[in-house]
Amino acid sequence: MQVNNTEINGFLIDTFNQYGLEEGKSQGICPLCSSDRKPKNEKAKCSSYDWQKGLGTCHNCNKSFQLHTYQRKGASEKIYVRPEVSAIHTNSSKVVEWFKGRGISEQTLTELRISEGPEFMPQTGKTENVIKFNYFMGDQLINIKYRDGRKNFKLFKGAEKVFYNINSIVGFEYCVIVEGEMDVLALHEAGITNVVSVPNGATLNSNNLDYLDSCIDYFEDKEKIILAVDSDAAGQALQSELIRRLGSEVCYLASFEDCKDANEYLLKYGKEALSKRISKAKPVPLENVKTFRDIEDDVTDFVRNGFKPGFQIGLDNFDSIFSTYTGQFITVTGIPSSGKSDFVDQMVVGYNGNYGWKTAFASPENQPTYLHAHKLMRKTWGDMPSAEDIHGEKWNQIATHVNSSYFFIDMERYTLESVLRKGAELVKRKGIKCLVIDPFNKVRATDASGDVNVYTLEYLQQIEVFAKKYDVLVIVVAHPTKMYKDRDGKIEEPTMYNIKGGGEWYDASYHGLLVHRNYEEKTVKVKVLKVKFQNLGENGAESHFKWEPKSGCFIPHEPVDASGDKLPWES
Repeated sequence: MQVNNTEINGFLIDTFNQYGLEEGKSQGICPLCSSDRKPKNEKAKCSSYDWQKGLGTCHNCNKSFQLHTYQRKGASEKIYVRPEVSAIHTNSSKVVEWFKGRGISEQTLTELRISEGPEFMPQTGKTENVIKFNYFMGDQLINIKYRDGRKNFKLFKGAEKVFYNINSIVGFEYCVIVEGEMDVLALHEAGITNVVSVPNGATLNSNNLDYLDSCIDYFEDKEKIILAVDSDAAGQALQSELIRRLGSEVCYLASFEDCKDANEYLLKYGKEALSKRISKAKPVPLENVKTFRDIEDDVTDFVRNGFKPGFQIGLDNFDSIFSTYTGQFITVTGIPSSGKSDFVDQMVVGYNGNYGWKTAFASPENQPTYLHAHKLMRKTWGDMPSAEDIHGEKWNQIATHVNSSYFFIDMERYTLESVLRKGAELVKRKGIKCLVIDPFNKVRATDASGDVNVYTLEYLQQIEVFAKKYDVLVIVVAHPTKMYKDRDGKIEEPTMYNIKGGGEWYDASYHGLLVHRNYEEKTVKVKVLKVKFQNLGENGAESHFKWEPKSGCFIPHEPVDASGDKLPWES
């Protein structure tokens, strides 16, 4: 009898009962191993079926399998090239023997739809016979990774990047993430079938997890996500970013002792030992509790290299006086129309250009949103696009970049709690590294009554907790209270103490910046009001800019006095 559900855990069933098993029965044969057993045992009921979860478990080969196939869940906004689906032929004896030497059986090659064939490889400049790792989502072939005999790799040009073997984790309460396709095969060989691999390995300096954006729905129902990546520095950097995106509360860590990865461990210690390494995965260390071993790598790096350099925006005169770390927040103030929001935009465009950071804006004053998006487009473009540019090559390139780099939180009523919840969601789904709140007085905390100093401190503490938990830089734009003019009739420059609740702003903020416009000179000054760590900047230092109207960019400017000499702080 067919189960009535048309979906399982939010995934629509594509092919119900893909192996033609006895429907509704709780026990039966195994589609993976029964046909290979001796005739007297091939009909033995060696498997348990859970039709509600859509999973089967074999007690003979110790593998789990999915009773159904599922349609793809989630899709990318971008348009990608798709490889042509061709018949997946049986691999040649030479390829089968090569895999056998890596501990991988022909049955695993068949189950994971590994194929081979000719393909031009740019590394050798000619067509090679290659192994093909076919990336499926649902019944769609999304991408192919090619590997030749010299260990050269390439993905199908223009195709979408997704996790390898992503279909395998539907219905399971837990899954395993590894760093390469061979590690997927190794774990599959060890009986762990619910395993996926990142498509492009790991790098030490930057791990772009765009492929997680369109696959995030596959991880939403997981109670445990085991990270079993390589033990080298690049693998550990990937592990840290996956924890940040997926959440430390569901992540567990598996190690391979003296081996680099799962496939090496399989060859050295065998299937059973590899399976135990995964089953012994330990939860990510408790939040807010650290031991020396948790931070030993940071300590040794500090002993060897000193302070890590801060992140910079790419404007030399500003970078020479200020930088920052993630997990912190910056308060930016200035009188109305001084250019605070515009300079913050310049900062996030700089962080994006230098480090690929994505930013979310909760900016009630930067409305309508299309004008804010236009500002970011101009700063990225370096010019003012015209009507003739619309849908041209550069327009499409910049529009695609802005679309994937900046996210605008649009709410009828902004509260700090709702903005931070949305920020946490954007960390998980889009990988943002920066959140802008502009201005703070229009993104109110739920309880805004009582003593203003207490309210301000609690407000900033919530921001600090968010920044640290998700390793995000938060920029808060805060208007000063009413300002006064000096004897010459010029408006006095505000400090952080001029913001309502000012003492708390100065004490609690990691950094403070002033953006101040000189209308006579048509220049903008950015002054460091506070920098928490001496290695990140210089308190009281200033940088000066001209504002370029077509691009909206801030151009470094050297101020001079009446004699034509540079002013002291620029010497």
